Amino acid sequence: MRTMKNSAAPFDFRFERDGAGYIVSGPFGPALRLTPAEFRLFGAGKVKEGSVLFRRLEAAGLLRGRLDFEAEAARARGLSAGVYGGPGLHILVLTLKCNHACVYCRATAGGAGKNSDMSRATARKSVDTAFASPNNKLSLEFQGGEALLNWPVLRDTVLYAKKKNLKAGKDLALSVVTNLSLMDEDKFNFLVKEGVSVCTSLDGPARLHDANRRWSGGSSHAKAVHWLKRFAAAAGRDGRADTLPSALMTTTRLSLADPRGIVDEYRKLGLGGIFLRPLSPIGYAGGAWPEIGYGPEEFLGFYRAALAYIMAVNGAGEKFVERNAALLARKMLRAEDPNFLDLRSPCGAAIGQLAYNFNGDVYTCDEGRMAAACGDELFRLGSVRAGRFEDLMTAPAARLCAMASCLESQPYCARCAFKPFCGVCPVHNYSVQGSPWGNIPGGSWCALQKGMFKTVFALLEKKKTRKIIEGWLEKGAAV
Repeated sequence: MRTMKNSAAPFDFRFERDGAGYIVSGPFGPALRLTPAEFRLFGAGKVKEGSVLFRRLEAAGLLRGRLDFEAEAARARGLSAGVYGGPGLHILVLTLKCNHACVYCRATAGGAGKNSDMSRATARKSVDTAFASPNNKLSLEFQGGEALLNWPVLRDTVLYAKKKNLKAGKDLALSVVTNLSLMDEDKFNFLVKEGVSVCTSLDGPARLHDANRRWSGGSSHAKAVHWLKRFAAAAGRDGRADTLPSALMTTTRLSLADPRGIVDEYRKLGLGGIFLRPLSPIGYAGGAWPEIGYGPEEFLGFYRAALAYIMAVNGAGEKFVERNAALLARKMLRAEDPNFLDLRSPCGAAIGQLAYNFNGDVYTCDEGRMAAACGDELFRLGSVRAGRFEDLMTAPAARLCAMASCLESQPYCARCAFKPFCGVCPVHNYSVQGSPWGNIPGGSWCALQKGMFKTVFALLEKKKTRKIIEGWLEKGAAV
C-alpha cells in the first residue's frame, strides 16, 4: 500500500454519466456509482479521509495516495489472462453448403453446388496448425454451412485430432455446430462415444424458430428439439457435463416482441440458461439488415425485458442463467477473463481464435471469414497449405486487428468507465463503417455494449439481483 500526503487525490480514473450520477472506474476496475456531489468531491481530491465514500474509493483503487499495487496487478492479470496464451479456439469450416435458408445466414449464400467441401487433407493440416498454438487448452469447433453435410471428413478429423493429442497432451475440446436436421443414429452414437459436444441454433418457440430458420424438409424446430433431448439424455447417463448439448439464439426483428416466450422455450427444454445476443450486420446478415435488423435501443429494450423476467424466474427459486449478463458480471465483480473473445482488449482475433475456411485459407476470426465470403480478403492471414504457424500470427491482418481493437488506441473508449471490461470488433467496424478502427461513438457497437453493461451494473447494485448473479458465477456454473 502506498500513502501520499493528500490521500484523497484521485488516481487515473474513467467515468460515464448515467442518469443523475456517474459510474467511475480505475484502469482495471472495479466500477462504482457516485452522486454528482460525490463525483465533485472525488475529482477535486477533497473526500474526507476515513469517510464511507473514502473507503469505497480506496477499495476501488481510485485514490492515488492509497493504492494497493498488488491488488491492481492481480486485477490486471485476471482481466487479460487470455491475451498471451495463443489462439485456443479453432473453427474449421467443413463446407459452405447448407440445407437451410435462414433469414440471417452468415454462411456463404449459394454455397450449394460449388466445390466448397473441406478435404480430409486440408482438415488434417488445419488440425496440425491448431496444435502448433502454444495454448494448452484447444477447442476445435466444426462449422458450416451445415457441418454434417461433410460427415466423412468430420468423423476422420475428430479421430485424427484425438490421436494427435495422445502425444501433445493438451486439454482438448471438440464440438460441432449443426442444425441437427441431418442427425441420425450412427452420427449420434459416434459423437456421444467420442465426446464431441453439440451446439445448435434455437431461436425460441416453433413459430419464431421456423420463421427465422427456414427448411424445406419441415419444421427445423422439431428436429432441433428432438436431438437436443437425445444428446442431453446421453450426457446425463454418462455423467459427462462437458458433452451436454447447447443452443444459441439469434435475435432478429421478429424476436423483439417475445422475450418471455424465448426464455420459456429454453426453460422448457431444461437448457439451464440462454445467451441473449444482438445480431451482427456482418456478411449476409448485413445485406438482409433492412428486413431483419434493428437499432441498439430496440435490442436493449428486448434485453432488459428478458433479463427482468429471468430475474423473476430466479427469484421464484429456479436457477436459470443469462450468459451474457454472467460474463459481464464475471469481469466487473471478479476481474476475470471469461474467454469471450469479442470483449477483450485487444480482441481475440488471431491471438484468441483462428478460422479455417474449407479451402485451407486462415482468417483472424469467423467474422473475418464472413467478410471474405462477401469478397473482401482484408482479414486473411494465410493458408494451412503454405507457411508456418508463426507466419499466420505475424501476418498484417493479425497486427491490424490487435492494434485496432486495443482500447488504449481508441480515444472515445480510453476514458469510459467500462473500458477495463469491454472490447471492440475490428470486423464489425470495418463492415459497418469502412474502417477497422471505426468511429466508436457513431456506431452501434458501443451503444449496445454500454447499454448492456449499464443494465447489468444496475442489477449488481441491488442486493437481491446481485445475489442471483453471484450464484451464476459459482464454481461449476454453466456460464
